[in-house]
Amino acid sequence: MSDSSRLAGSERLHLAGAGLVAALVGFSSSFVIVLAGLRAVGATQAQAASGLFVLCLAIGVAMLWLGHRYRIPITLAWSTPGAALLASTGEVAGGWPAAVGAFLLVGALVVLSGLVAPLGRAISQIPVPLAQAMLAGVLLSLCLAPVQGVAQQPLLVGPVVLVWLVMLVVARRWAVPAALFTALVVALGALRGGGAGVDPAVLLPVPEWTTPALTWQAVASVALPLFVVTMASQNVPGTAVLASFGYRTPWRSAMVTTGAATVLTGPFGGFAVNLAAISAALAAGPQAHPDPARRWRAAVAAGWSYLLLAVLSAALAAVIAAAPAGLVEAAAGLALITTLAASLKGALEEESWREAAAVTFLVAASGVTVAGIGSAFWALLAGLLMRGISGGPWRARSTAPR
Repeated sequence: MSDSSRLAGSERLHLAGAGLVAALVGFSSSFVIVLAGLRAVGATQAQAASGLFVLCLAIGVAMLWLGHRYRIPITLAWSTPGAALLASTGEVAGGWPAAVGAFLLVGALVVLSGLVAPLGRAISQIPVPLAQAMLAGVLLSLCLAPVQGVAQQPLLVGPVVLVWLVMLVVARRWAVPAALFTALVVALGALRGGGAGVDPAVLLPVPEWTTPALTWQAVASVALPLFVVTMASQNVPGTAVLASFGYRTPWRSAMVTTGAATVLTGPFGGFAVNLAAISAALAAGPQAHPDPARRWRAAVAAGWSYLLLAVLSAALAAVIAAAPAGLVEAAAGLALITTLAASLKGALEEESWREAAAVTFLVAASGVTVAGIGSAFWALLAGLLMRGISGGPWRARSTAPR
């Protein structure tokens, strides 16, 4: 008797529900950050909406493929830390086409990390404290937005923060989605109150092609930091989450699949498809199903859910684009606080690396741009230089699976 026929209707419903929750949590807790990041590096509203749309499609299709192929609950996502990196980087030399070229380069590097063993070993040499410190520095200015928003626009931002605080007590998992939903409600209310509206023509998802270009500034400011952040903050933790539930990630296939998805969606605004980290446990844990052998169906359900979310992506992007200034930024900042806390912990956990990590954090948080290259690149360089000056051992926790 097949696994499908052994599943009772209640089991199918439970697995589908677990997959839907995983998709909703992953999508709703960070889609605003994706839109903000794409707009920051030069995308128009239509191009940012296109990016959100193709990311949902790629994540859904890739999850269906990996789930059916390996029968383990592999869940995928976009790189939320990567989107935050884009938001802090801003437009680079060459504009949006150069950013798109950087996305394609990231995808190619991810594919190579799965196929070429020396590159995988090189990734393992990236010190975790410096990678996490760079990410924390990038996130700092974004996480200050709720504080600034409450001070400057308390009637707009205050309800969003209040809902977030209440939900932290009532249902922590849904705190960020609830805050973002509140932001959408406030945004719609502001639109109606101001007599403005959203053009119905932008409510349907449309992929927008951009011919890629590439500049050395985009490579240094976008491609390399985005690759490091995606590997260190998404792919490696995602592998660790699956391992904690007894699953071994098919590393090569996962990297080739997600990297290829990034390359294919890059010209349409897809900046990074990768393993899910935060939401991975929702499909891989016992709450999805008591039997570990059947939890892969929750990941498949999450894949179908992302395909449905793709249909709604353009409408959500249109509302976000029309929202009052500061509202979306505040909601995005709330969504990143947990990531900031985890990054700070990872950066400062090893005492021997704290000085180098602190320097990396400060340079990344400064937002400086030198020779057209953003602060994330200079932060890693400064951290490595500080480590060399301090004379400590270079070995730190690995950022890649062994």
